Amino acid sequence: MSGSKIDIDEATRTELEAAAFRRLLDHLRARTDVQNIDLMNLAGFCRNCLSNWYKDAAADKGLELSKDASREIVYGMPYDEWKASYQSEASAEQKAAFEVNKPDH
Repeated sequence: MSGSKIDIDEATRTELEAAAFRRLLDHLRARTDVQNIDLMNLAGFCRNCLSNWYKDAAADKGLELSKDASREIVYGMPYDEWKASYQSEASAEQKAAFEVNKPDH
């Protein structure tokens, strides 16, 4: 089936995308060793980006969601708690790579 497109109805597509997103969140929550700056440097997005996109999607549906609430959805806990428990100070090399690779958004 490589390269072929399967016909999926909109509701099923949305369910599959939601399941994939939940699995991504579970993966990122389990991988607390992976720092946001590393994600940014390698992939151009991080957990904070995901929380911003989630907040933007809510706004597109007319729902008000605070930055803190959207971060808690992504991190699985309050952001300040996650940061205190898992975030380390970025190295000079990480910061330099970020300046070269940081996205325009």
